[in-house]
Amino acid sequence: MTSISSERPTTDELVDLYDAVGWTAYTRDPAVLRRAVDGSHRVLAARDDDGVLVGLVRVVSDGATIAYVQDLLVRPAAQRTGVGGALLDAVLERYGHVRQTVLLTDAEPGQRAFYESRGFTEAHDVEPSSLRAFVLLR
Repeated sequence: MTSISSERPTTDELVDLYDAVGWTAYTRDPAVLRRAVDGSHRVLAARDDDGVLVGLVRVVSDGATIAYVQDLLVRPAAQRTGVGGALLDAVLERYGHVRQTVLLTDAEPGQRAFYESRGFTEAHDVEPSSLRAFVLLR
């Protein structure tokens, strides 16, 4: 059984989770990761029965018109167990009043189906008029 709460994980827990999924760009500077999480509008943490952090979702938002799902990650051993879906569903419920919910993710197999199952559409597939998505990565 996994529990989800808004209690923010410790820096060590964050580094361990982000490292577990290979997101080393975040873990090179734990102080920056900490600031990113602390500056987020909403953070939800999933923990197993032993209290181990197994998943996290982080949202950057103005709380009224837009919400960016910045990070959604699940420890590899807990993937495909419903943790990621539960975290994302909690975010979608919390921000159901917001006009735009946006996320940017890697093109890994299975991700499209996962996000589409939650109502997301890739920007270039939006009809009647297509959207453009831009990003500047440093």
